[in-house]
Amino acid sequence: MRLIISAVTATLIYIGWTTSVSAQDPAVVNSKTIKVKFENDRVRVIEAELPPGVKEQVHSHPAYVIYVLAGGRYRNYAADGKTTEGELKTGEVVYRDPLTHAAENIGDTTLHMILVELKTGAPQTLKN
Repeated sequence: MRLIISAVTATLIYIGWTTSVSAQDPAVVNSKTIKVKFENDRVRVIEAELPPGVKEQVHSHPAYVIYVLAGGRYRNYAADGKTTEGELKTGEVVYRDPLTHAAENIGDTTLHMILVELKTGAPQTLKN
């Protein structure tokens, strides 16, 4: 019986931890590298500067667009445990679906990006 209670308790703690990690605000958990530049009920614009060798804390984004001010090489750690590497090129614009991840700058230059996070549930009325 104690084994079952311990297993259930451990499972609930794990679920609580992973749920709280998956909902982490990038501007809060990575406040040294990410700054909010603008926010309203439709979008949030953040600026990210990731120096060489720096790895972010796990955080989540809704659907978003990246504009790369200064590119470089990165390693991405997805919430499902998958690790990928890639390169962002200066001037590139990239759309990404919602995700929970951490990124690491594996290059020798600072990655500098503007991210526009799209908010769901925003009013759809167009005004001229």
